[in-house]
Amino acid sequence: MPFAMIGLFLAHFIEGYTFRLDKLGLVIICMVLARNAAMAFNRFLDKEIDRKNPRTVAREIPAGIITSRSAFVFVVINCLLFIATTFFINSLCFYLSPVALFVILFYSYTKRFTSLCHLVLGVGLALAPVGAYVAVAESFHLVPILYGFAVLFWVAGFDIIYAMQDVSFDQSQNLKSIPVHFGKVNALRLSNVFHLVCAALLVMAGYLLGQIDSGIGYIHWIAVAVFLSLLIYQHTLVKHDDLKRVDLAFFTTNGVASVIFGLLVILDFYV
Repeated sequence: MPFAMIGLFLAHFIEGYTFRLDKLGLVIICMVLARNAAMAFNRFLDKEIDRKNPRTVAREIPAGIITSRSAFVFVVINCLLFIATTFFINSLCFYLSPVALFVILFYSYTKRFTSLCHLVLGVGLALAPVGAYVAVAESFHLVPILYGFAVLFWVAGFDIIYAMQDVSFDQSQNLKSIPVHFGKVNALRLSNVFHLVCAALLVMAGYLLGQIDSGIGYIHWIAVAVFLSLLIYQHTLVKHDDLKRVDLAFFTTNGVASVIFGLLVILDFYV
């Protein structure tokens, strides 16, 4: 969501569009609906896997809290509402809405046949800043695309860390992941590389923004510094032989980093 808001306000900043509260509301609704569909579809598709995995056996479908049929109906409703909402944004968003849904739903299949599943997840979340920009400008621009690629490598990097919890289980079920394919030590190294690429892309996006408008200032670079510092901190929390703080690294640190980054970047647009 923070990167979607960056994309939305970026369109106002670069193109000079008048801010519209209804457009902001529609983008937020689309983000919620897309996440609902993606999360529920993942739970629906992985219900048998989750039932076998001790870490996920308490999830809603294996635990009997939600039926498989209800989860699927929930997915369909959210997908239809997502497409309907994009109709009220603009025609380009409407035409591209099935593509966005395909990407975020397709991810749930990927660990069955490719170790690059983390990158596919990254692509799904990378659509946020690009899609929000298109929602306002009805066109594409290099800066939100750079932010999108930064999100891709950020997400792929921390998803590799998260997947390290399930290496033994995934091997027993013939499921694919980078930790399974390369081992935990090399997977952590690749996660470091992905986050270095993310850092480079954020710097490139900031530099390009500065070339477009000299108003980009110190607040933006503080945002980048804070985000990257929290990425570094995330990597200090997890070792290949010590995964006790994975949740702190995966959920808390990434959540805090993205919210602070989004707020500061948007603030810099106006200050």
